[in-house]
Amino acid sequence: MNIPSNERLEKVYGEGVESAARFTALAENFKKRYGYDEAEFFSSPGRTELIGNHTDHNGGKVIAGSIDLDTIGAAHLNNSSIIHITSEGYKKEITVDIEKLDSVKKGGGTEALLAGMMEGAQKFGFQIGGFDAYVSTNVIAAAGVSSSASFEMLVCTIVNHFFNEGTMSCADYAKIGQYAENVYWNKASGMMDQMACAVGGPVLFDFSNGSQPEYKPLDFSFQSKGYRLVIVNTGKGHADLSEEYSGIPNEMKEAAKVLGVNILCETNLENLLAHANEIPNDRAVLRAIHFFEENRRVEEMAAAIEQDDTDKILKLVNESGTSSWELLQNCYSLQNCKEQKISLTLALTQLFLNKIGKGVCRVHGGGFAGVIMSLVPLEEVDNYVKYISKYVGESNVYPMNIRPVGAVRI
Repeated sequence: MNIPSNERLEKVYGEGVESAARFTALAENFKKRYGYDEAEFFSSPGRTELIGNHTDHNGGKVIAGSIDLDTIGAAHLNNSSIIHITSEGYKKEITVDIEKLDSVKKGGGTEALLAGMMEGAQKFGFQIGGFDAYVSTNVIAAAGVSSSASFEMLVCTIVNHFFNEGTMSCADYAKIGQYAENVYWNKASGMMDQMACAVGGPVLFDFSNGSQPEYKPLDFSFQSKGYRLVIVNTGKGHADLSEEYSGIPNEMKEAAKVLGVNILCETNLENLLAHANEIPNDRAVLRAIHFFEENRRVEEMAAAIEQDDTDKILKLVNESGTSSWELLQNCYSLQNCKEQKISLTLALTQLFLNKIGKGVCRVHGGGFAGVIMSLVPLEEVDNYVKYISKYVGESNVYPMNIRPVGAVRI
């Protein structure tokens, strides 16, 4: 079976050997499962949030980037109204009839997510149809690097290629993914995860314009500054975190309502401070303070990147992490406050960084459970991996780079 050329693979991955082996295995599994002798191939990365924790859903700013972990897929039209997707490692095939979307049960699961995306695509004026796909991923699940958004953007790329002649934009992809999560998962998510996976590279996002986020690619890499991005998976925890995740945007909007606006980007810190005593929920006030200060840090980090000020960049990332821990309060779940893997891993990492005198760390993504992000000097990465692996296991430590390419047909 045809697989992407080395030239195309190198453009996405920076190499063509390991990626060719992945796509060869994908093609073989796709043929074995669905019987086709040819396929179209697609890739969608996970994402890292460099700064801008929990700001997108209230119209804030974020600097995020796609990472070199991705979801890949082989797909072929099946000339029917049914979508079949087999995900490597899962026995049950995901099946959705696009003519019977109303029959899909909402509330969670990949089938609901896929149905929500198809409904969203139609709602936003795009064509959909049936196809067969085999999907494989190395994006860490339930760990804050957006495995769900990576899958969503892969599906959008397939739908764009097969049914819409490439007319869908990254913002369209993100709106479709957000619609599916909001309506079919009952998850009050923003669009940052989807946009970061779709666009690729390090990017400054501004979500103040609702369904049409503005974004600006940034010329930056930590590696060129002598640091490596290391994602550490502390475990998914044992609590259902849906309520915790949704509580953050909801409480920010609760504060915004008292301030006479719908979302926090429509007002400012001064207005919040003037009316803080009128907001009965203290945590909502703290989370609103985090929003305004985090937005300021994002703007300052974008300026520091342009000025090539590495020390300022690291200082801002560190301040962001402190704010998430103290004000946003998304480092552990109140449902089980004795389980604090994120807080513990941050503390252990900080001890290591204090000893070497360089580097920063912070909670990453949605929080409450999952991953932390560490920026470690290149010469200390192996030592850090060895050190933190004693507590989380080596298979949960991921040194990685920012990938320059977003969701794409290869």
